[in-house]
Amino acid sequence: MLWKKEEDVVGNQPTRATMARYTEAVDEFTRNASAFLEHIPLFSKAREAYEEAIRASAELRRVLDTGDETLRTLMSEIEETVNVHVVNPTPEKKRPEPARVESIKAEERSSQVVNELP
Repeated sequence: MLWKKEEDVVGNQPTRATMARYTEAVDEFTRNASAFLEHIPLFSKAREAYEEAIRASAELRRVLDTGDETLRTLMSEIEETVNVHVVNPTPEKKRPEPARVESIKAEERSSQVVNELP
């Protein structure tokens, strides 16, 4: 016995103090062990709830990650569309202006001028 004191032992017989310490320690152990064993079901329930929370968290994380990726893709498409059509719009094709035809008076110009375009 490592915990016994020399003054508590007379020969091979324990003294009243040793017996009292032993009885007190056994009683305390019994009370605490019994109280602990009553709470074992709570520990099991807590562990099951923890595991369920971890599973739900992982599922929620997958859903959120997928949603985030969808949002990023949609935002990229919107930004690309805005950049193409609003920020850098395609120039409108101008309608060609109708050609102006001027009458040429033969007497004012030479025959070479009649063949030239204005």
